[in-house]
Amino acid sequence: MSKSGLLSRRGFLAASAAATAGVSVSFAQSEAMQARLIPQAISALPNLSGQARPFTNAERQARIERARGLMLENKIDAIVLANSTMSSVYFANMRLGGGERLWALVIPAKSDAFVVCPAFEEGRAREMLNGGPLTPNADVLTWQEDQSPYEGIARVLTQRRLGSGTIGLDENMKFVFADGIRAAMPHAHMVSATPVTAGCRMIKEPHEIECMRLACRATLLVYRAVAQSVHPGMTNGDVERLVDLAYSRVGFRGDASLNIDEFTALPHGSRQPQTLKEGSILMLDDGCTVEGYNSDITRTFVLGKPTAKQAAVFDLVKKAQTAALHAARPGVLAADVDAAARKVIEDGGYGPGFAYFTHRVGHGIGLEGHEWPYFVKNDMYGWALAPQLKSGMTLSDEPGVYIKGEFGVRIEDELLVTENGAELLTPQSPSLEDPFGDIGA
Repeated sequence: MSKSGLLSRRGFLAASAAATAGVSVSFAQSEAMQARLIPQAISALPNLSGQARPFTNAERQARIERARGLMLENKIDAIVLANSTMSSVYFANMRLGGGERLWALVIPAKSDAFVVCPAFEEGRAREMLNGGPLTPNADVLTWQEDQSPYEGIARVLTQRRLGSGTIGLDENMKFVFADGIRAAMPHAHMVSATPVTAGCRMIKEPHEIECMRLACRATLLVYRAVAQSVHPGMTNGDVERLVDLAYSRVGFRGDASLNIDEFTALPHGSRQPQTLKEGSILMLDDGCTVEGYNSDITRTFVLGKPTAKQAAVFDLVKKAQTAALHAARPGVLAADVDAAARKVIEDGGYGPGFAYFTHRVGHGIGLEGHEWPYFVKNDMYGWALAPQLKSGMTLSDEPGVYIKGEFGVRIEDELLVTENGAELLTPQSPSLEDPFGDIGA
């Protein structure tokens, strides 16, 4: 492991103080000072941002048409997407957000979409619409602070002969919004919009997969550079700051949590301060986004030489990840993929059930870090939509073994269901001593 120094805020403050005192520190000199403080492995990271391609209006319009097809199949007359849902980004490139004030994107099956927003936000709404897939036909329905936005939605839908229709409400909509729409449309039938939103978003297009591959590659390069830069005495906070610095070099927004030694036995870690020492086991988790699409990768490795028990657990977890990969293919129940990985871990002595492998084997991923479907028995979130896997689905494959008070091991990569099976979007981790293998430059 490299023993390069950390990027030091104190160093920058000293430079600023010197300049204030009249000492001449040029911008170029300041940049050079910063460069010397960056570990070499991080400084050498390539900027990958130029490889990302933005999504086009034509792609989003095609998604809207697919949604309308699913509305007809599911006998839904219109869907209402409110406030912070990522589905409005998926269909219209509109990030709606109004806190307690309702913003909504309404997409009817057989007529033009319209946007709902507070009256004082109309300019911002039209700015978001401008040049997007909904122009020039989308209306903006505004409401004043002393008016009901729900009655406005009801009025427009009634004008379109949908007052007694079936209206799909986004599953993440606030209760107060859903309840308000329901009260304003007493003759309508309210259902979940998930068969439409998830029905579209679960099956990734080639461009979406391209973005996720790039995000996964960026994350692995960042993790490797950080792993090459850590040394005993660093805290988890120090390492997380290195992660931030590394993502700024590759050109994407990302982050990671680091947990050390006994805290790796907590799947989502701890907020307690932790310090690296020789022989520590480390778990890096999280990812970045490319054009809105997420990576979510975990690498577990040791600062030095692993114990025999640690190495054996790693090998078992890797076999479980491989078993899930081999089980996944179109037509297979998502629950059976979890069962395949869980059996390997149970047969290896870390059972039964969730005793040591304490979570599902994976979750869907795309515009959100966790989305439909899920690799688990009795899936409460996606089973009704996707009991069987389909080509184009992307999910994490992340088995783990967590031994309380000692350590945990998790390996996580993104899995893509293909026409004939499945593949990982990143190379598997070879070992605790060589967590990255040959991932290239």
